[in-house]
Amino acid sequence: MTTERKATLSIDGQAPVDFPIMTPTHGNDCIDIRTLGGKTGLFTYDSGFLSTASCKSKITFIDGDKGELLYRGYPIEQLAEQCNFLEVAYLLKNGELPNASQKTEFENTIKKHTMVHDQLTRFYNGFRRDAHPMAVMTGVVGALSAFYHEAMGFSDAEHRNISFNRIVAKLPTIVAMAYKYNTGMPFMYPDNELDYTANFMQMMFGTPCEKYKPNPVLVRALDVIFTLHADHEQNASTSTVRLAGSSGANPFACIAAGIACLWGPAHGGANEACLNMLEEIGDVSRVNEYIKRAKDKNDPFKLMGFGHRVYKNFDPRAKLMRKICNEVLTELGLENDRLFKLAMELEKIALEDDYFVEKKLYPNVDFYSGIVQKAIGIPTSMFTCIFALARTVGWMTQWEEMITDPEYKIGRPRQLYIGAAKRDVVPLDKR
Repeated sequence: MTTERKATLSIDGQAPVDFPIMTPTHGNDCIDIRTLGGKTGLFTYDSGFLSTASCKSKITFIDGDKGELLYRGYPIEQLAEQCNFLEVAYLLKNGELPNASQKTEFENTIKKHTMVHDQLTRFYNGFRRDAHPMAVMTGVVGALSAFYHEAMGFSDAEHRNISFNRIVAKLPTIVAMAYKYNTGMPFMYPDNELDYTANFMQMMFGTPCEKYKPNPVLVRALDVIFTLHADHEQNASTSTVRLAGSSGANPFACIAAGIACLWGPAHGGANEACLNMLEEIGDVSRVNEYIKRAKDKNDPFKLMGFGHRVYKNFDPRAKLMRKICNEVLTELGLENDRLFKLAMELEKIALEDDYFVEKKLYPNVDFYSGIVQKAIGIPTSMFTCIFALARTVGWMTQWEEMITDPEYKIGRPRQLYIGAAKRDVVPLDKR
């Protein structure tokens, strides 16, 4: 909301200009500079948009200093402990947690959409067997609009609901098929007797030869991973989805754009990079060597999985994942596994070392989620696909919030041009 407070901009040679100050429910006040260009002929420069609110949103709030993450006002800790992923998906989409009948109806609706068009399965054959699963996902998800184009009237709430249900339901099937194709194993159809996360694990690890029996501890662990990654405010991939959607692009294309952005190692690929780092270190005996390298400003080595751009305190998701990590390792008897012992030793030293404590380089959610997924049997190359599966709920919610906002316009960032000044082309024979 806009308050009566104003910010005054003084520019040499011009009269002072006032701009209204907007106050959010939580977080920093924002100066409304939408009229800046018209009033002054000037624009702001904010590389990375670190000090710019690009939209109004009611979905997710982060307080990095407090280590707080809220979905629709609910603390992530409470949601992860008391709700399953589809309840959280319903919350993000509709603004409130479902009651018992709404939960059942929503889960049944999602189950009805878990199958993909049979012709879509042929898309996989167009990729090399060793293609990265994220490359496959980007292509397949983008192709969904060619199969489900009848519900493209996005001004219609029912059409938006159908698109939301379809893509949330089909992502586990698409991700599992990417894994099966990569390994040369036959695709597994959804089993609608299972819940959302157990069904995904069945499609990932089951075979036509025998009935798959999901381990409830592992299902719960993966379900919590989905919940913790469902949304995270205006991060790079979410902003990509919003920017793509601002042009009126269909939601499948927008989600494909989000997946492509998420693939970057500085974003969703961080947990994959973390496991690769552990493999590079190799053994507990080398931890101190790599800790020393991480402190050396002249050494390019970075300790992946520690610290976070937003959280200046402990990532609240990491606290939850640490507990889940211990439960999974205990369930699978992996407490003494080489890689997991290495990870725990690295965590112990980083939490006690003055350098990391002073810089608040705490283990983040990527550090633990990578360990959990590795223990479950998910290969490193699939980590970001799991992230994308979960984040699709947030992306679709953010997309709908944007296109139903009466103030929304096509995104058009300005630039600070520093190239050559205007000049004339010299004829070829005189250059």
